[in-house]
Amino acid sequence: MDFKLHTVFPEDLEVKWNELLAQSITHVPFLRFEYLKNWWQTRGGGEWPGDSRLVIITAHEGDHLVGIAPLFHSQHDGKSALLFLGSIEISDYLDFIVQPDNLTAFTASLLTFLKTNPDIPPWDTLDLYNLLDSSPSLEQLQQSVTALGWSFSNAVTNHAPVINLPGDWEAYLARLDKKQRHELRRKIRRLEEAEISSKWYIIENEETLDEDIDQFLSLMAQDPEKEAFLTEEMVIAMSGTIKSAFAQGYLQLSFLEIDGQKAAAYLNFDYDDHLWIYNSGLNRDFYSYSPGWVLLGYLLRWANENGRTNFDFMRGDEDYKYRFGAKDRFVHRVTISKP
Repeated sequence: MDFKLHTVFPEDLEVKWNELLAQSITHVPFLRFEYLKNWWQTRGGGEWPGDSRLVIITAHEGDHLVGIAPLFHSQHDGKSALLFLGSIEISDYLDFIVQPDNLTAFTASLLTFLKTNPDIPPWDTLDLYNLLDSSPSLEQLQQSVTALGWSFSNAVTNHAPVINLPGDWEAYLARLDKKQRHELRRKIRRLEEAEISSKWYIIENEETLDEDIDQFLSLMAQDPEKEAFLTEEMVIAMSGTIKSAFAQGYLQLSFLEIDGQKAAAYLNFDYDDHLWIYNSGLNRDFYSYSPGWVLLGYLLRWANENGRTNFDFMRGDEDYKYRFGAKDRFVHRVTISKP
């Protein structure tokens, strides 16, 4: 494998990057070229300082792109660190981009390249967040690091609940706890039978996208914690993510309207036959109608009826995720230090 360091985004590799991702060990929207490019432009919505440095490393065999280590350099936990692009807060799952058959050779050669290439900023730790527990990188990194005599640690950092969908709404409901099944049906029925108009929809019109983004962010901001999260830089980052996902065809931004007003919204990625549940907003004026639960129910029905295989709530162990039938997975932080 021939390795190359990129200190700017390699625009000429965008198509090959996303093609390789589709065959990679971890195929998630947070590793797509356009997502990470947007993330980098705002340093994750202001999470990282502007003097952080891009350290994208590609591996080729002849003319074929076979591996990508999407990294950047910054100070973290008091050390000079290399981290995954996308770290830490707003990109739920991260990894190397490499086919399973090439992982062993890629990982071993990458570590040597990181150690010996003089153009890579000096680093103390390779600090890799948000690796799914299903990622083969966890075991392979440990093996490669041990062979070099470096230190390796692996810690679980968060829950990542997911629902494996049966492909049928009634079959999904039958798997729920009896009380939860009754509660979900009751809340949907209460809204639909109320003497007030309601409808839900997924946005499709590019001409109204800016307005839809503003309305979604306004609903988010009704939650005090989310309002604090939505700094000016974060608004720019999220707006860019939404627009690029729309342009690439995997945005699912849905609204529930009650009495002609936006009552709830979900920002999801409809990607690789999965729904990735990214963020949400609620109108406090309609809490009595449980708009978040109702819209989530509609989305679950839609996902079952439209052939989606997973409904991924991603990071966080909020109780409602399990009440909707999610089962736990976990994300990890791997820390590697040279002697």
